[in-house]
Order: sequence, then structure tokens, then C-alpha cells
Amino acid sequence: MLLAIESTCDETAAAVVTRDGRVLGECIATQEKLHERFGGVVPEIAARAHLERILPVIDTAMTQAGVQGEDLQAIAVADRPGLAGSLLVGVVAAKSLALAWQKPLVAINHLHAHLYACQLSQPSGESVYPAIGLIVSGGHTTLYLCEDPINLQYLGGTIDDAAGEAFDKVAAMLSLGFPGGVEVSRWATRGNAKAYDFPRSKLHDGSFDFSFSGLKTAVRYAIVGPGRQDFSSLELDDSTKADVCASFEAAVVDTLVGKSRKAIRQHGVKRLLIGGGVAANGRLRRDFAAAAEQDGFQLVIAPPELCTDNAVMGAIAWKQIDRGQFATLDLDITPGLQRGF
Repeated sequence: MLLAIESTCDETAAAVVTRDGRVLGECIATQEKLHERFGGVVPEIAARAHLERILPVIDTAMTQAGVQGEDLQAIAVADRPGLAGSLLVGVVAAKSLALAWQKPLVAINHLHAHLYACQLSQPSGESVYPAIGLIVSGGHTTLYLCEDPINLQYLGGTIDDAAGEAFDKVAAMLSLGFPGGVEVSRWATRGNAKAYDFPRSKLHDGSFDFSFSGLKTAVRYAIVGPGRQDFSSLELDDSTKADVCASFEAAVVDTLVGKSRKAIRQHGVKRLLIGGGVAANGRLRRDFAAAAEQDGFQLVIAPPELCTDNAVMGAIAWKQIDRGQFATLDLDITPGLQRGF
């Protein structure tokens, strides 16, 4: 059995997972209410919340599984990428338990784990690799050529805002609440996706890079016009809000689908993996399914419960254990956004 710990952003999570992917115990402590008044994640608040919750969360997962420290084969923890304070809490907890229980330590790349969630969704256990991998989350929008769960070749990524970040910022402009991505998607179901002709940036530039900053600005101009910064006095009827959300969502998904299809054609891989929080979006799942049917590739999207940050996807550590890829107790974090690799 393996204990996996996740604390990269604003979810404190732990899970006990077997080698064959069975989840014996799991606990996730969310922080949405703590950050709601600020309209986004405040790193200092997130770190303090992790510090308060990390041991109760681990204890809950271990108790559910009915295991003690001596029963574990290893302890895994995400050490990159993410918020510095949040990562530190998880890594220090994992190192402390590894030392106390005399267990090996495994360092997980949080992004690679998001794609591995697609493997965990396969009831037969058949490998989903090799594949093109797309990560769409609040901080990252990245395409990889995935030889296996560990060996990933970076193809391209966002040069500014990530897709999830753009969702949250548009929600803030429209005063839709937090977390913004969920609210934008909910409003979009009632809107006309063709009401606004928002840009599909870099869709035909020949690269695998993404850019959503210009799209976000286009939304701002559509609702308040150039030059205005204050959205507090903005008054939009529900129909307009729904149309803006639907048109914005369509622009994001069109870009993601277009770039992914190009990567599949160019690299001759007939399988696409999608992970990350935005992968739970309904329109994204429908449009990618239509593209897969039209182009003839296999689509594997992480199940909704494994799209947002969780510790179950830390089962990727078993692949590292098999290769003898262990960390030492001087393991340090690699915070920030992961760009270019």
C-alpha cells in the first residue's frame, strides 16, 4: 500500500492506494469558503489551512484504510509545481512520516499525476500510453507527447493565462462567484455560443502553444468597452451574461480541441488523454468526444472526481517505485508554474 499526499494549491488531500489502483482510504479538505471573499486563492491563507488540516486528513485516509505506518510500502508527495507555502506543508509532512516510519519517499510531478488519472479510470487496467496528453487547469494548459506515465515530451503550453485562470477571471468580471469556472459553465448552458465572436488565439499559428489573455480582454471589451477597469457598477441582464459565458466557453474549447487534433495528426498517436480541473467541463467533454469520433482517435478523459486536485492520482508513484526513483530526505519543493517542460 502507498500513502499519497497532495497540497499543491488549495486542496489538502491524502489517499491510501494499492498497486492495482484500489483506493482503500481517501480524504480531501477543500478551501473554497476561505478564498471565496477574495475571488481567488490567497497563497498565505492556503498555506495556513494546509498546516491545520494536513495531519487530520492523513489520519482520516489511514483510518479508512485500516492501516498503520508499518503497513505502507512508501510515502508519495507532490513536490511540483504549485504554491510555495502549500507545497512545503505537504512535503514536510511526507518527509517527517517517511523518517518516523522508516519508509521510502517518492516525489510526484502534480501535472504528470493529472494525466495518470486517465489510467486509473480504465477498469481493465490496460495501458493508455503512448498518447498525446492535454492538461487543462487553473494554472496550466499544456500538451505533451506521453511515451509512458513518467516520460513526457513537452509540445507546447500557454504563454500567458491558463484556460482555468481565464474562466475564473471572466467569472469575476461578471460577478458570478467563486470558483469561477463552475459558474461560467453553468451560465453557459443557457446562452448562445455564437452571440459574440471571441478570438481563438494562436489556433492557426503552427505551434502547440496557447494564449487566453487576449480572449479575456475581448470579454472585458464586450461587456464594458475599452479603458474601463471598474466592474462594480456593471449591470447586465441574465441573457447577456449567459451569452457571454457561452461564447467565451466555446472559444476556449475550440482552441483546445483544435490544438489537440493537430498534435495527434502530427505525431501519429491515436489516443488523447485529458486531465486537470477544466477537464470536468461539460462542453469540453462533448466537443472532444465529437472530434474523437470524427478523427478516429481514442479519447480518455479523467473521471470528474479525479479532475480536480486529489491524492488518488498520486498512484503514479507506483511507476516510479518500479524504476527505483526515490527521493531523499533533503527533497525540496519546486514552486511556481511549470512552463516549457
